[in-house]
Amino acid sequence: MKKRKGSVRASWRLDETYIKVKGIWCYLYRAVDKLGNTVDFLLTRKRQRMSAQSFLIKAISNNYRPRVINIDKSGSNTAAIKVYNKRSFSKIKIRQCKYLNNITEQDHRFIKWRIQNGLGFKSFESARRTLSGINDISFKD
Repeated sequence: MKKRKGSVRASWRLDETYIKVKGIWCYLYRAVDKLGNTVDFLLTRKRQRMSAQSFLIKAISNNYRPRVINIDKSGSNTAAIKVYNKRSFSKIKIRQCKYLNNITEQDHRFIKWRIQNGLGFKSFESARRTLSGINDISFKD
């Protein structure tokens, strides 16, 4: 997947949605750049600061540090970015505007449409593989 992935822009949109895995609702953290290209994703059982922070560290280490991140009013995402800025002495600007995050919200619709016929996933591994394939589709220009 990394070979086919193009470079991402310096402005990210970060959001989370929920999907069903083994009959349990799990959270899918996703980041897309300004043009709608997927930066990274993380599937986790809990929606908390540590999950958002591990996702942010993973996304930055796989790509690079963004200049600005647009998020909704999520407290866990805000706290994760503030902790990252404090620990790494960087200045990632946080913009909390729901209208700037529409690219991510519309992308959630595409993912849920792709997996709705399966009524959720049977395991985390199958969810990871399917989601990486869906995100790989969005890399094609």
